[in-house]
Amino acid sequence: MALSEPQSNNKLVKYRNDFIVEWWRDNRFSPYQGADMDSIIRVFNDLKDGGEEVNIPLLSKARGTGVGSGTLTGNEESLDDYGMRVRVDWARHAIAMKKSDKRKQSADAFGEAKPLLNGWADELRRDETIVALMSLPSESAQAGLGSDPGDRVAGIRYEAATATQRNTWNADNSDRVLYGNTTSNYNATHATALANIDATNDLFGLGSAKLMQRIAANADPAIKPYKSTGVNREYHVFFHGSNTFYDFVSALDAAGIDKDARAREAGGMDKNPLFQGGDEAYRGGIHVHVPEIDQYITNTATSLLTAGAGSIRVNPVFCCGQSALAFAVGQMPKPTFRESTDYQFVEGAGIEMCYVIAKAFKKYPKNATTLKQIGMVTGFFAATGT
Repeated sequence: MALSEPQSNNKLVKYRNDFIVEWWRDNRFSPYQGADMDSIIRVFNDLKDGGEEVNIPLLSKARGTGVGSGTLTGNEESLDDYGMRVRVDWARHAIAMKKSDKRKQSADAFGEAKPLLNGWADELRRDETIVALMSLPSESAQAGLGSDPGDRVAGIRYEAATATQRNTWNADNSDRVLYGNTTSNYNATHATALANIDATNDLFGLGSAKLMQRIAANADPAIKPYKSTGVNREYHVFFHGSNTFYDFVSALDAAGIDKDARAREAGGMDKNPLFQGGDEAYRGGIHVHVPEIDQYITNTATSLLTAGAGSIRVNPVFCCGQSALAFAVGQMPKPTFRESTDYQFVEGAGIEMCYVIAKAFKKYPKNATTLKQIGMVTGFFAATGT
């Protein structure tokens, strides 16, 4: 019996009319960004009406002893102030397509251009926030300012810094940097301090969090907590890559924190991290999982891949208080369109924005050469991923 079969060109082909695009991760730093004084990432909009450079005034608290019934004249205190200057740069991107190719698409690929570009902009700001957290303070303009690719991260990028520059940062911030789980790991030579971190004793755990918060509390000048609610209620925010975050989760599990110390009744299970994913909270610390921090080490700051004892991988952890970073906006993301269209045959959609993100710092004491990062403790921990 002869059975009919459709010729290959006549076989039914079903095409979706929408695209499944590569997933981009939301910016995990966004909830901690704002114009308020207590924001971790302080937003400054002074340059929206023009200009390239903004001066951010930073003041230290009054420290003098004052007088009682004695003479105050001549015993006044000099104001300890500093102006931190940052310079904005541009970021632009676009997607273009010929009309002939647009007609061939079974789905509206060009219609996805706007959300794709918005995702690109959000990822760029997230990734540059990570670079800024790791940067070394500098009063000079960023190296690539005004270049074709642009440079929107103030300071000296960690991966581009010389050994001398890293040692200077290490010495200037010795009261707000931690290597592993003991302050005795510190060494004036940054590379030597990193090499003191071992895979057994220097994983990030419960004690690591408390030690970093203790360092933040004792730092001079002070690192102001992210939030203070009532008496003895202070909070810092820790930004982790995957390795240190899940080492911390393992420590919570081992201590039974999520299992025994959090409510399950009256809907408590809906918020209990034992049953729900998300950030972790422990003794005044909010621990935020930012997987791209690990990607930054793997792809960019590659010297940390073998920096620890026995050439183990080391990851940073950032314990942040108020004004750890400054985000100066020249122009918020704005849609743009291609003007040279070859007689309307080429369509293009773009996005442009102008900003700079910087680790906040000041000279301390006043007029010294020491540049202190004022809003965070930087920790380095074993990150073997085992």
